[in-house]
Amino acid sequence: MKSEISYAVASQSYRAGQYTQALATLNRLLDLRPDARTYALLGKTLLQLGFKDDAAGAYLLASEQNGADAQDYLVEAIKLHFALGNKDQTLALGSRLTTASRKNPEIAFIIASLLLDKGQIRLSRVFKDVLMKSDTIEHMQLGARISLHTWDVFDPDDIETARVLLSRLPRNNRVRMTYLAFCREHSKFDSMAVHQPIIDAALAAGDLSFAKHDVPFFNIHWTGDESLNQLARDNTPTMPEDATQKRRAMPHAWGEKIRVGYVSSDFFDRHATMKLVRRVLELHDRDRFEVTLFCHTDPELLILNDADRSAWGNVVSIRDMNNLQAREEIRRHEIDILVDLKGHTAGNRTAIFNLGGAPIQVAWLGFPGSMVNIDVDYAIGDPTVLPDSSAPFYREKFCRLPESYQPNDPINRPVSRPKTKAQVGLPEDAFVFASFNANRKITVPMIEMWAAILKRTPNSVIWILRNNAQSQIYIQQKLIACGIPARRIFFMQKMDFDIHINRIPTADLGLDTFPVNGHTTTSEQLWAGLPVLTVKGTNFASRVSESLLNAIGLPELVAETNADYVETAVSLCQNPAALAAYRQRLVDNRFTHPLFDADRLRIHLEAGYETMYARAKAGLEPDHFDVPAQPPREGSFLEA
Repeated sequence: MKSEISYAVASQSYRAGQYTQALATLNRLLDLRPDARTYALLGKTLLQLGFKDDAAGAYLLASEQNGADAQDYLVEAIKLHFALGNKDQTLALGSRLTTASRKNPEIAFIIASLLLDKGQIRLSRVFKDVLMKSDTIEHMQLGARISLHTWDVFDPDDIETARVLLSRLPRNNRVRMTYLAFCREHSKFDSMAVHQPIIDAALAAGDLSFAKHDVPFFNIHWTGDESLNQLARDNTPTMPEDATQKRRAMPHAWGEKIRVGYVSSDFFDRHATMKLVRRVLELHDRDRFEVTLFCHTDPELLILNDADRSAWGNVVSIRDMNNLQAREEIRRHEIDILVDLKGHTAGNRTAIFNLGGAPIQVAWLGFPGSMVNIDVDYAIGDPTVLPDSSAPFYREKFCRLPESYQPNDPINRPVSRPKTKAQVGLPEDAFVFASFNANRKITVPMIEMWAAILKRTPNSVIWILRNNAQSQIYIQQKLIACGIPARRIFFMQKMDFDIHINRIPTADLGLDTFPVNGHTTTSEQLWAGLPVLTVKGTNFASRVSESLLNAIGLPELVAETNADYVETAVSLCQNPAALAAYRQRLVDNRFTHPLFDADRLRIHLEAGYETMYARAKAGLEPDHFDVPAQPPREGSFLEA
């Protein structure tokens, strides 16, 4: 009875605004009989007195009394720790609400925000649905961000949520860019045609305020303007101003061999990255280089791997390590040059680089642009994708390989065994234009150019690789609206590479996209013997096909302008002899030119590493440099 009276007195003092008196009563009461409601009232009182940290502790103690309201008290503790910026404590407490947090949008928002902040994007996806179904705009926005950041597992329903979000915030261009990213993913050209001009007009008027909220990966899909590309910072780690200085000041023992570490989640033989770089890893000169692969590949994908990964280097798994633990593991191996193979693509661990993994840090292959907000010293490219004019838009220095930056594996990649048009469901008597690129790369101007080509070549059809059924519907609708009959529009589904490579040369001409070219996709077409038509680009992502065509000896297939792109496509359709000559040149050049000579690229790459190493060891700052080309070999490089 005494404690009951004391609680009532404390509660009465609290309701009267006499918080100091209530606190004194509660402290006496807790000495006699601590229970959940007393701790909860203590939390409320401390909060009124401005002691948020102590209030959070009181709510936590209330939750630990296992009363009926224990979960509600834990929620209050989590909210307070989040407001105080106690990120680790918030996440630790949030882990106790695994099931409830997926139903409570307020807690889901807190936990998902922290997971995104830590770069743990995959883990945050479990909260996506509850956030996007919330009535709170802030929750919906975060749910949309999560969906965008895990674009490889897009839910078709998300586009409707993004549309509703924009309808509630119709003047918010940050939200508009989010909606446009969904539209590009699903080829929703009608909405793209409405909303992209609004973004373009805002930028033309000098409003860049929303640009920093764009995701780098999605940014390059709608603009080839490097000044805009380098502004996109969403979904990138925080880079401390002194990150580079601290990293280079760390003690380091240089060895006799150069120790190179590669970081990726794609170290399995079926991934596009390994179709490119695998042979280079196998050929690295082990007398001069020690190669370590810091792997965070999904175990389910590794089950599919048939290759001997030890031939690629010493494999060290960092998948189950946090970023700091991974950094320590990398430093334990005394890596001289740490190379990121992911960039701003799904599943990256770029935050490790901001913690200082190695004295020299490099970006290569994964992302066609600057690694904004990531502490890297060099971007590996070539004179085509990284001309001098691009330097002002990069914090990295350029290491330019002499022919093409892109490696290609001619040994482990199957040679195509071409199918007939009838075998893949195409009309035998038609000229086939083909797009094998991801649908998100097909912009409104691009598909309108394709329609213009088809209108001028009545004996032709177009064959498009589709992402999903919804994309197919929208692509077909757009082409029909441009005056192309449905009977001239064909689609193909994704297939395993061993099957896909055989259908590529069935087409007559590959049509590239802008502002993001085909990258691995273009090299696959050239490897299969299919000429690819592209247009001169304005940033890394839009210059890749030009780089590849130069390296295979087909520079004539790089159109100077969009108008030239259309004219060249029409001309090649109408001039079978000219097209046949290009196809024969592909056959003649495949095993003699640099594009598919993995060992030649490996030699150039290692020369680049040696230059970086020598500068750093001598205490010199990174600087732009070009790797000299080795003299060309005579005959097939496969005979070397």
